[in-house]
Amino acid sequence: MEIRVGVDLVHVPRLRRLLAEQPAIGGELFTPGELRACADRRNTVSRLSARFAAKEAVLKALGTGLGPRMRWLDVEIANEPWGRPVVRLHGAAAAAGARLGARSVDVSLSHTGDFALAHAVVVTSGGDDEEEE
Repeated sequence: MEIRVGVDLVHVPRLRRLLAEQPAIGGELFTPGELRACADRRNTVSRLSARFAAKEAVLKALGTGLGPRMRWLDVEIANEPWGRPVVRLHGAAAAAGARLGARSVDVSLSHTGDFALAHAVVVTSGGDDEEEE
């Protein structure tokens, strides 16, 4: 078993400016479900910023970054009914996870003021399995 981590920090005003200057880019960065989940809430851009940070953190944990043929929509951050964020991998990100033997991908999100932070953990079946005593 191997544990891989990624973290990312987003400056919320930067994403706010980007979305104001290029409204169509929201559909390139976020899935319809992500946009819906954040649209009817307070602090919409802070919540989107946390999701964007989570996408970056997941890609770092997978070891790919935004690699060739990979899109931001390949990492989706959804929520379980009680609010816990869950990661759904699609396309090239799903292929990268499969190559690693990813058993699980978890994220933690936080936002306050001008910053949003996300931490991702990928547990794989690869790496150095040590015999338990």
